[in-house]
Parts: sequence; structure tokens; C-alpha cells
Amino acid sequence: MDVFGPNCDADAVDNNARILAQETSTSNIISSSVVHSIEIVDDAHYDMRHDRRGVAVIFNHKHFLHEPVRHGTETDCNNIREALQNLQFEVRVYDDLERRELTRVLDALAEEDHKNRDCLLVVIMTHGEDDVLYAKDRTFRVDRLWENFIGKACPSLLGKPKLFFIQACRGHNTDTGVRLEKSNKQATRIDATTAARELPAPSIQPGRSKSIQYAIPSMADLLVMYSTYKGHYSWRNPSRGSWFIQALCDELRMHGNSKELLHLLTAVSRKVAYEFQSNVPDDNSLNSKKQMPCIVSMLTRLVYFPKN
Repeated sequence: MDVFGPNCDADAVDNNARILAQETSTSNIISSSVVHSIEIVDDAHYDMRHDRRGVAVIFNHKHFLHEPVRHGTETDCNNIREALQNLQFEVRVYDDLERRELTRVLDALAEEDHKNRDCLLVVIMTHGEDDVLYAKDRTFRVDRLWENFIGKACPSLLGKPKLFFIQACRGHNTDTGVRLEKSNKQATRIDATTAARELPAPSIQPGRSKSIQYAIPSMADLLVMYSTYKGHYSWRNPSRGSWFIQALCDELRMHGNSKELLHLLTAVSRKVAYEFQSNVPDDNSLNSKKQMPCIVSMLTRLVYFPKN
């Protein structure tokens, strides 16, 4: 459990109202019943054998016109950029965009040809509340991030994973946590079970690929991972960065080329839940609080990032 001492930077929250720390240290879902033709290689795994891994866009927000500065986000940005580059993504970083500029980037990204790319990945780090996120100047709906890429809106991403990671508050509630005791025997049994469930990376034989036609749901192949669950704060340390991005980068660095994505993200959730605790010593109402990430998955196959 990461309980910081009195000389460490105090933690902050990514909501729109205030920095709770010491500074000293789709509206319209795109639906279609049209049948599209896509290439299937293995029914259990997404095809990650394209010429390129894909684009990874990072929206990094530190300064706002009307909201507090997000100290520590530059650390997050550097860490997630490095982790995604190591997974062979083409990383594009955008700092402190206004809503109009951010929307323009998303629109242009949807118009690109992703035919020779494995997937799409988007990370945003900003203030948030309920179902809205903050650009530099004003808010926008969270589903604006992916509405350009679902259904038939972006044909070259049909049947490919579209992955979104959101570091932001989702409300003003704090999680006080509950006491849990776990014996060593139980821990060993859990670890063994987890290991047994790990699937090997896909081994796809040449020539198995075939083209078939069938209908898929408009929201298929989308994954959204929030740093916290609805209604709650998301914590960020002014020097080390946010808990969620720290944990995500650690897992991507260690297991990004070997673990299946949902298995990896479950480990991220476990790390945030068990190894972090807020340090706001001057405010008992905020001190020693917990955080629980939230995964919303509409993936239909297993996701691996093998080295090409």
C-alpha cells in the first residue's frame, strides 16, 4: 500500500472544482444493420499482423482557462508515451487543446485510412465530472471521444479493437475502502488460478485468412477504461503522476507483449486498488482514500500486442 510520508507530495484529484492537495510539494449512437465484409484470421483473436500497430493519440491537459493546473500530468504523459512507443504504436501527443481543436483532431483521425493498422488507441488525461471531460476552454461529452469510430463511421477500423483510456474524475465522492484480511494460503491459490487462466499469445498459421460476410453490432470491438468508477474522484500525485497511469504504464512495460489485454488491465485495476492510498494529511475527509478503476469492454476477441 502506497502511504506517503509527511515529506512527500500530497495527492490531488482530477475534478473541475479544485486541487485537493498542498501545492508545496455518443449522443447519437451510430447504428446500422448493413452487412460489411471484413477479413477474419482467427475467431478467438484480433488480427495483429498488419504492417503497423496503429495510432495512439494522447490528449494531455495541464493548463485550463477556468480550472486548476493539473500538476504531475507531464510525468504521466512521458511515461505513457514511452510505454506505447515500446509497443510499436505511432504516438501523437496533443497538449492543452481547446474543445474545437480536440474535436478537429478526432475528426481527422477518423478520416485516416487504418486498413494497414492493427488497432486504435486513445488516452486522455484531464479534469472531469459525471459524463463530461474538460478541454482547455470548456467541457465535452465523454462519448465524443469514440463516436467517430463506432459502427460504420470509420470503415477501415471495422472489426479492429478501439481502445480508450480516461484519466479524470467522474464525480465528487471519495472511497473510504473496507478492511480485508487475506491469508498466505489464499493468496497462493489465487495466484495459481490466475496463472492457469493466462492464454498463450496467438500462433496463426499462414493461409488461414479468409474473407466472409456477416453483421456485427455498432458498438462491437470498443473498450473504455476509466481511472475511477462513476461518481468518484480520481487521484493524482503532483510529482509521480496519477495512480491509474502509473499502474497502466507499469503493466504495459512488464507484460505488454505477453499478456492478453483484459488480463493486463485487471492487473492494473488490482494495483490501483491495493497499492495506492491518498495522502492529504491536512484534510481528514480526503486522507487515506482509495480508488477503483472501471473497465467497459465490448471487445469480441482477445487482444495481444506481439512484437513484430
